[in-house]
Amino acid sequence: MVEPATTPIADHGAIGNLETIALVDTTGCIDYLCWPCLDSATVFARLLDIDKGGHFAIEPDLPDARVVQMYLPETNILMTRWMGAQASIDLVDLMPVGNADEDVPSRLVRRITCTRGEATIRIRCAPRFDYGTEGRTASVTGREAEVSRGRFDHECGLALALHAKASLVADGCDLTAEIVLAEGDTVSLVLSNPDDVSLDAEALDAVVEKDIAYWRTWSRQSLYRGRWRETVERSAMLLKLLTSRKHGSIAAAATFGLPEAPGGVRNWDYRATWIRDSSFTVYALLRLGFQDEAVGFMHWAMDRAQSCSKGHLGVMYALDGGEVASERKLDLNGFEGANPIVVGNDANGQTQHDIYGALLDATYLGSKYGEPLAHDSWQAIIRVVDHVCDTWRDPDSGIWEVRGPDKEYLHSRLMNWVAVDRAVRLAQKRSLPAPLVRWSETRTEISDDIWANFWNDDLGRFVRAKGDTPEDKAVDGALLMMPLVRFIGPTDPKWLATLKAIGDDLSDDGQVYRYRIDDGLPGQEGTFVACSFWYVECLARAGRLDEARLNFEKLLAHGNHLGLFAEEIAQDGTFLGNFPQAFSHLALISAAFYLDRALNDGGPRAWA
Repeated sequence: MVEPATTPIADHGAIGNLETIALVDTTGCIDYLCWPCLDSATVFARLLDIDKGGHFAIEPDLPDARVVQMYLPETNILMTRWMGAQASIDLVDLMPVGNADEDVPSRLVRRITCTRGEATIRIRCAPRFDYGTEGRTASVTGREAEVSRGRFDHECGLALALHAKASLVADGCDLTAEIVLAEGDTVSLVLSNPDDVSLDAEALDAVVEKDIAYWRTWSRQSLYRGRWRETVERSAMLLKLLTSRKHGSIAAAATFGLPEAPGGVRNWDYRATWIRDSSFTVYALLRLGFQDEAVGFMHWAMDRAQSCSKGHLGVMYALDGGEVASERKLDLNGFEGANPIVVGNDANGQTQHDIYGALLDATYLGSKYGEPLAHDSWQAIIRVVDHVCDTWRDPDSGIWEVRGPDKEYLHSRLMNWVAVDRAVRLAQKRSLPAPLVRWSETRTEISDDIWANFWNDDLGRFVRAKGDTPEDKAVDGALLMMPLVRFIGPTDPKWLATLKAIGDDLSDDGQVYRYRIDDGLPGQEGTFVACSFWYVECLARAGRLDEARLNFEKLLAHGNHLGLFAEEIAQDGTFLGNFPQAFSHLALISAAFYLDRALNDGGPRAWA
């Protein structure tokens, strides 16, 4: 079966049902899955611990076969293909979504088809529950017609059904099978809850066809017709996978524990909804014409705003809107030995002022392109903006969640300006009651403060933080947001000087680090994918279209074989950080959208 070696992060595709996400590697092995929800405990986590994590392997006996992976067109249904001299095998993996108005059981469906010749298929389903701490005894409960069923003795309940003329075999904590397939044969495996009904071949065919129809109907809502269309729409499909159909929240990433520095301690849990990341995701989806997801998130966000105390929002929330747990260590070895592995996130108690700007920008756009704000939602927004007016001068932890003393960061100050600016615009556009005099005066005060305290005459550029230390005077990848949120013109000489400094100090052949400072943690991070795409967009807005396009194409070449990105890219081109990452893909969409229009128009449009 599967050799005891770590599969690179990039060698994975993602499937999901808008409740959870599984990762399938290029050997056909599912080595990551939380069940039944994205923020539940894992049942497969071999990606984080080869020995204890658990996996679900399907291995054709075709040792010399060429293996390729692809998504079925316009879907999140993954196909892995083995093409050998004596046989070819197709594996189709999906987690059916079903209709919003029906109670569909959570299912993982794996369909194996022999398209040529004859091959032996070995199967091992080896769940390890509760983050690898438990592997309960497996048992086979008998066959019904051509369905062999097995289950795992665990309170959360999981059962495996094999639809074939073969039997499952209990092997300790695992269920195994060995099947011989000839040309035209198809077998199916369905992992679901023990009380799920058995499906015959015809019913399974209907489930697959229904899921294909669901994803194609969704993807065809996209209004994007520009260059890189398939790449942009794949990014949109990924953002959709990270969206909770039940709650409307949007996860930052599918995983936890994947390292931002090789072998180091930067191993965080991103299975939560960051107000910032999700708000940016709304912006990306609205640009492409996906209104329902934007409206769903805004409803979720307004519920948080209405329930928060005096307009103070949390940095992040659980997918159901509850609190994110504090960090606790797991007994997992970590990806390539990077540990400790933690679940929960201690950044949940930080102050990050930039979240308000991201939320108000999304609210402004959602009201413009989605649906108008309800009265109670606007009252909550008033409290949020009043809170910003009261606190914008306060230090915070910043966008990068530095685990050290709070500072006055330029990016936080900038996004406070965005929060008040968008609130003023929204109130004026929709004739909403608001303390416009106070808000307008605060907007001016924040702008004046940025120019007075974050522009450094000696350096001839903006600096990342207010203070006297060399690190405070460093540049920061987050400053790339300055023209993107329309605080400064993209061709303003002072901005161009800052852009040059970012290119000189943070860019490695177009790939951009978020900072180069001592943040108190050991290990060297990779370049930050979102910053790299922001850099592309800033170059395009500055009129440097040839450079922007070349950098963009180089970045796309660093995506994996399916067009997916993690959070960071190491110097050797390997993926670092949690995967797939929403921030990376929403920045890709924004850069592609602007760059395509600028190329069509023969030059940049400053405020497009």
